Amino acid sequence: MFHAQIAQRAFNTPLLVEPSKAMAFLSGLGPRITGRQLRMVGMEVAPEGAAHAAMPARTGILTNGFAEQYQRDGQAPFVLQDGIAVIEISGVLVHRGAWIGQSSGQTSYEGIAAQLAAAASDPAVRGIALEIDSFGGEVAGVFDLADAIRTARATKPVWAFVAEHAFSAGYALASQADRIILPRTGAAGSIGVVVMHADLSGQLSDAGVTVTLIHSGAHKVDGNPYAPLPDPVRERIQAEIDSIRTLFAETVAAGRGCRLSAEAALATEAGCYRGAEAIAAGLADEVSDPASAFAAFADAVNGRRNARSTTRPQLIKELTMKPIAMIAAADPVPDETESQTAPVPALPSPAPANPTPVTPAPGPVPTEAATAVALARAEAAELAGIGAQAARLGLVIDVAEAVQKGIAPDALRSSVLNQLAARSDAVAIAVVPPPKSAAPESPLLAAVKRATSVAKSA
Repeated sequence: MFHAQIAQRAFNTPLLVEPSKAMAFLSGLGPRITGRQLRMVGMEVAPEGAAHAAMPARTGILTNGFAEQYQRDGQAPFVLQDGIAVIEISGVLVHRGAWIGQSSGQTSYEGIAAQLAAAASDPAVRGIALEIDSFGGEVAGVFDLADAIRTARATKPVWAFVAEHAFSAGYALASQADRIILPRTGAAGSIGVVVMHADLSGQLSDAGVTVTLIHSGAHKVDGNPYAPLPDPVRERIQAEIDSIRTLFAETVAAGRGCRLSAEAALATEAGCYRGAEAIAAGLADEVSDPASAFAAFADAVNGRRNARSTTRPQLIKELTMKPIAMIAAADPVPDETESQTAPVPALPSPAPANPTPVTPAPGPVPTEAATAVALARAEAAELAGIGAQAARLGLVIDVAEAVQKGIAPDALRSSVLNQLAARSDAVAIAVVPPPKSAAPESPLLAAVKRATSVAKSA
């Protein structure tokens, strides 16, 4: 786009500006102002300045040579940190943006898709991190991108790190990751659709303006802002967004699996859940600060043993090989100082420097029922751990009864804490000595009192 007003102030006019600042301005913004590349005459431009002078990276739906272009230049369209491709999803999410990264508070679906495709095909990338902070955006394009994320995680682990908000379209993308982590104040949800209609007819009437729409086709001007919204048009729009909301819920369920069904997603009624509430609702998997969670992800994809990244996957692996009756006696659980978590999906080993293509042998695909059994076993193991810790503190917890009644680990943990608090109060009361009864006074004490009284009277 040619910005004429800015161009006439920057070119062919005297400027009182230090030359290096002028060059930085022209290198960074010149191509964006003029809509074309600039050739500097009379001054040399540093390599970093030439890089800034390049036109904004663009991509498209039908043609996407962006990743190849970056690879030819020896670059990547994403930040690569410890073998993890970090893809930022922030601000308003838009269709047909055709750029990479955030621009003017917006992120393009096409740009995210290009980064995702490049990361999935790059042998140096062992995991993909989605850094999400968005209140949502356009419906067009979001479900295709969600499908692409779900496809990418079949070959490489994909974790979503919520930087505070993952609402609506932002959550549609987050839900396709293997795991969703958010901070204590982070929030997720808003699984719903909204259409806004502005009725300007009253304002125009007050201004003495009459708008006449001459159209061909009964529905050509449905929803126009120059007249009140007719009931039949409103009902048709309502039916359309209800259908989109159902698609939204089905997409979330495809990404979350047994952790959040389509029915449960619809039952949230587009509510927003914060912190631990998001985990309880099945919208997220862990409450943790993003830096620590990212470090655990890096340890996992790089094969480094780390308590946060290996304990629960190992637990799930062991639980799938043991009957539930053996859990209470055999399985340990993580330290309860760890943040609230749901089971972490196992991660593949880091890729070698020069991977040799190997055709994997076909194996049984875990069914949803098998996954549910594994999760139930993990929850039973967590209940057993709570019972063991309570026993060390002098409390007796019937873990078998808790499992039978379907008591959640958080509820059992709260019960233990309440019992401990009640016991602490009782101990504090017990150590207060009771009032003495009216027993005969000691002769020795009586003699001392008499001697003190005589001394005072003298």
